[in-house]
Amino acid sequence: MPEPAGPRYDGIRAPLRPSANASARPPPAPPARRRPTRIASIRMGLIAGIGVLILLVVFIVQNASAVHITFFGAHASVSLAVALLVAAIAGALMMAAAGTARITQLRHTMRRTRRRASTGGQPHAPAGARHHRRHVQADHDDQAME
Repeated sequence: MPEPAGPRYDGIRAPLRPSANASARPPPAPPARRRPTRIASIRMGLIAGIGVLILLVVFIVQNASAVHITFFGAHASVSLAVALLVAAIAGALMMAAAGTARITQLRHTMRRTRRRASTGGQPHAPAGARHHRRHVQADHDDQAME
C-alpha cells in the first residue's frame, strides 16, 4: 500500500486542516486556571507573615545599639531598631490617613455624579430643603382638600 502524499510527522499528529465542508475540529482550549481557595490564601499569607517576622527579628538583633534622640526638646535613648520601626510605622500611618482621605473624596464625588446622572443633570437640593418642600407640598394638598 503506498504512503499518503501529505507531509509526514514522526509520532506527532498532523495539524488539522479544514476540509471542504469545514468539518475539522478546532484545537482544544487551554485548561482553565484554578483560583486559589481561601485556605490556600490564608496559608500563603501566614507564610509571608512568618517570613516578615523573621526578617524583623534579624533587623532588631543586628541594630540593637542605643542611639540618642532629641525631638521638640524631649530627649530619649532607645535602640536603633526601635527608633527606625517607630518612624516606619508613623510614616505608614500617615500614608494610610492620606489614602483614606483621598478614597473618601473620590467616593463622595462618585455619589454626587451618580445623583446628578439619575436626576437628569439637576443637582439635588440639600436634605433640609427637600424636607421643607415635602411639607409645603403636603400643606398645599391639605388646603386643596378642604
